[in-house]
Amino acid sequence: MNKSSFTIGMGQLLVEGGEPERNLQRACEMAKEASVKGCNILLLPECLDLAWTHPSAKVEALPIPGPFSDKLCQFAKDYNIYICGGLTERCNGKVFNAAILINNYGEIILKYRKINVLACAHEFYSIGNSLSVVDTPFGIIGVNICSDNYIDSLEIGHTLARMGAQIILSPSSWTVDFSITDGSDPYGEKWLKPYSILSGLHDLVIISVTSVGYIVGGPYEGKKMVGCSIAVEKKGVIARGVYNELTGDLVVAEINVAPRDAKGTDIGKMLNRKGYYSHEI
Repeated sequence: MNKSSFTIGMGQLLVEGGEPERNLQRACEMAKEASVKGCNILLLPECLDLAWTHPSAKVEALPIPGPFSDKLCQFAKDYNIYICGGLTERCNGKVFNAAILINNYGEIILKYRKINVLACAHEFYSIGNSLSVVDTPFGIIGVNICSDNYIDSLEIGHTLARMGAQIILSPSSWTVDFSITDGSDPYGEKWLKPYSILSGLHDLVIISVTSVGYIVGGPYEGKKMVGCSIAVEKKGVIARGVYNELTGDLVVAEINVAPRDAKGTDIGKMLNRKGYYSHEI
């Protein structure tokens, strides 16, 4: 039987472009900290090995399973914790912006390749072509990545919900201009609105964790990642990561999981009752 709640570590990891060994060492330290603090799951950012859109992706991406994913699997096993995080994957001559979910035995139980890849990143990453969910002791989990949750690509989240997801984990690498400060709202409605729509309609929890640090190399060079990760349920924001552009930070949150009773065509009826289809012409 699935637990009705679990504890997640929102791991705002400092990610340096083209420095996988240093990044993975920090991920190891964060896994240890999350385990000590009683977390069941640790969620880490997008492309935590090489960093999002860093030019090294073209030549240094590795297969999954492979050396980088093996290290994350070992961390999960060593610290008895589920880990979800983003890696840069090479497969059959292509490179993908991927994410994996690893159980506490160190086994990869889900792999996803990002679908809604930003135009500026097409030179680095190919487009994923599948979605899946997995049943865990904490609920049914689906995984997507960052801009998959844009308001104009909500079909991805809706599809995960239709597949039974009670929880969506989303490794991210939100970037903002260097002029943004901690007095600003760096994401605002761009992120909170689509998360709120999905969680409100389907009564699920969406948790998105982003890296921190400055982007070096690639089309977003000079921009920065400042944390502000969020966990959202139908009633609103459960937890929010602090604004932080220089050092990693772990935010611990208790997550309640709602049962998902509607299936198949019943989901369409439920969405209709909630007025979701009222905009159609």
